[in-house]
This record gives sequence, C-alpha cells and structure tokens, in this order.
Amino acid sequence: MSISNRILPRLATVLLSCLIGAVCFAQTTEEESAAQKTKQAQAVSKEVYDRITVAQEAIEAENYSSALNILNGLLGKKGLTEYEQQNVLNYIGFVQYSTDDVKGAIATYKKMLQIPSIEPQIRKSTVYTLAQLSTMQEDYAGALKLMDEWFVLETNPPPEAYILYAQNLYQMNRYKDMIKPIETAMSEAKRRETAVKEDWYVLLNFAYFQQEDYAKVRDIQKILLVNWPKKRYWFSLAGAYTELGEENNLVNAYAAAHTQGMLEKEAELTTMAQLYMQAEVPYKAGKMLEEEMAKGRVAKDAKNYRLLSQAWTLAMEDEKAIPALKEAARLSNDGELDLRLGNAFLNVGQYSDCVSSIRTGIRKGGIKSADNAQISLGMCLYNMKEYNDAIAAFRDAAKADRSKRIANQWINVIQSDIERNEQIRLAEAAARKQQESLAKRRQVTERF
Repeated sequence: MSISNRILPRLATVLLSCLIGAVCFAQTTEEESAAQKTKQAQAVSKEVYDRITVAQEAIEAENYSSALNILNGLLGKKGLTEYEQQNVLNYIGFVQYSTDDVKGAIATYKKMLQIPSIEPQIRKSTVYTLAQLSTMQEDYAGALKLMDEWFVLETNPPPEAYILYAQNLYQMNRYKDMIKPIETAMSEAKRRETAVKEDWYVLLNFAYFQQEDYAKVRDIQKILLVNWPKKRYWFSLAGAYTELGEENNLVNAYAAAHTQGMLEKEAELTTMAQLYMQAEVPYKAGKMLEEEMAKGRVAKDAKNYRLLSQAWTLAMEDEKAIPALKEAARLSNDGELDLRLGNAFLNVGQYSDCVSSIRTGIRKGGIKSADNAQISLGMCLYNMKEYNDAIAAFRDAAKADRSKRIANQWINVIQSDIERNEQIRLAEAAARKQQESLAKRRQVTERF
C-alpha cells in the first residue's frame, strides 16, 4: 500500500509559506505584523534593506543565481547585525530550496537557529520548515525530533502539523504510534470548523488495519464512502466485514457497489454471485450472471456456466439450470458436468435426456462419485421402465459401501415392480383366456 504518494503531494507548496515572508523577511501572524515592521525598520539598515529588496525582486523573477550572489555578498558583509543575518539566511534558504538544493537549505536554516538572538516566532517557523525539509530528504527520525521541538514552541498547532508527524511515523513503520496524532488532527480540525481531509482518514485506516482492528477499519470506510464514494472503499469495507464475520453486511457492501456500477471486472462480478449464493439468495446470483454474460462482462466459459448452473440449481430452477449445464458440459473435458446435467433432467422428468447425459459423463470420466452417477442413471432408467438396465446400474452403485443400502433398496423396488407386473400380466392373460373360452361357449350355444 503506497500511502506516501498520496499524503505528501503538496509539501513543496506548503513550504513556500514557511520559508519566506513578505517585506518583513520572516513568517509572522497578522496580529504581529505591524509590530514586526516597526522593529525591522529599526533593526535593518537602509543599505541592507535595499540590497535585500533587490534580491527579492530577483527571486520573484526567478533569477535565483543573481539573488544568491546578492545575499551571499550581504552575509559576508562586516558589521551585519544578528537580526539582519537571520533575514538574509532566511532568503538564502528559500533560494536554495527553490533551486532544489534541499541539503543546502537545511544547512542554512540550521545556521539560522544558531543565532543567539533569533526571534521566537522565527525560531518556531524555522524549526517547522526544517522538519518539512527533513521529511523530503527522508530523514524521518530527524524530522520527528524537530517536530517534537516545534510542538514545545507552538501553543496552538494546526491539524496539518499532527498529520506531518504521523506521515513521518508511517515512513518509519511505527503504525500504532500514528493513531494518536491523526485523531488529534481530526479533533483540532473539527474544533476549528475546518474540513477533515480524505487522506487523513486513509492514513488512519491504514494504521488501524496494521493493528488488525477491523471494527475501526469498518467504521472509517463508512465515513469515507459517505463523503468520498469510491470503488476501493467499498472493497475495503467488504474486507473488514469478512474479517469481522459480518456476512450479511459483506453481501450488502458488494451489492451496493454493484448497484452503483462499480463492479466492472469479471472476478468482481463472479464474487458477487458467489456471495449471493452463500447468503442463500441464489436466484439473484443466477439472474445477475445471466445479465452480465449477455453484456459480455462475464465470459461464456465452462467455469462461469458451471457457476450459473449452480445458482439456478440452488434456486431450484432446474429448467433454467439446464441451458447453462448444457454449455458447461459441452465445454468441459470431464464428465462431472454431464452428470449434473443428467440430474437436472431427472428433476424435470426428461428421463431419456437424463440417461444420455449421465452415460456421456461416465464415458468422459473424471466423475467424483461414480456410485452416485450409477444411482442417478438407475433412477432415470427405472422411470423409463428399462428395468434390467436399471438393476445393472444399481448393482454397479452397490459396489460402493456408502451406496449399497440405497442401491439394494432400489433393486428390491424394481424386482417388486417386475413381479407385480408379471402377476398383472399373468392375471390379464388368464382373464383373456377365460374371455376367449366364454366366447367359444357362446358360439356353440348359439348354434343349437
């Protein structure tokens, strides 16, 4: 799971506000702005102010080499006050960052922090900037140390600061430790009546997932789906339901994604069908599979026809199952599907087709339960009154211990039928003979 590509995309933009101020050469709050301007006017000489102004104009024109020459020249000037030094260094750090010299910018800002009289507000913003730059340089331990220092200096941290802290923890695989700063960021955002961002929930979800706290994962995914409905969140929610054993909710999550048109791949659609069957609503599985196969999103192959036939069979819709089983059996090299097709024909009373399908399956081979195949064959033959062939099939089935009892019962039934039919035949023959004898007697009587 690549979180960093999503949670740190705009760090460079954020840095712009921390690396440089306007005329005051340092980041300040609106409340401090007027006081800072007065103080700076007193602390910065006209010569230094003019040269910094020229450097600032060069920066705005993206003429960074010229700006850096002016600023480095100023930094080497004798008699520069500590306040002037901090402002010159602040600009140098910004130029270095703008020219992708992040290491140079880090060294410059660290040098800034060594100035004894550096203003508290400047120190605070510089420490935060260094934490961001260290994150960019993948010095996550260093970034966390700087953030710890910054949290001591800042009495009212914004939510984004806690998220930056959590991002560095993520990079160090300290997933459990991420939870507190992220939840603090969310609480702070709500207190300030600002938006809680999607990426924050994604980061928190990952942290809880690593702790296998699937109840929390489930709850976070619900929030994500309400505010940012996306396909991946439905699947994450379904995964949480699976881990929690909430089967009904799992089916509902997939069904909702399907209703919204988010199930597009064949594997997703067949999974939906399997879930319907597990939830004991196979009719929905059969109907959905038929529709998706007609649309071409589910392939018309042996595997999917088998699944479709299972759905209709479980739904006790044998007539609907037969076309799917025919195709599945035709495309299959083993006889198992032919046996299932034969059983479907048996259920709808198409005994001749039943016999044909089961015999085809036996001929193909690969049947898991040969004795069951013989029992089904015997039942179909019995219904066709082909008693001798039916007895032969049941005798084959009786070779398996588990089927011996039921097979022998069927043999007894057939033999009883044969005996009964024979008795009926003999009785009918005797009746016919008696009728013939009576008829002859009448004829003789009529002659006299």
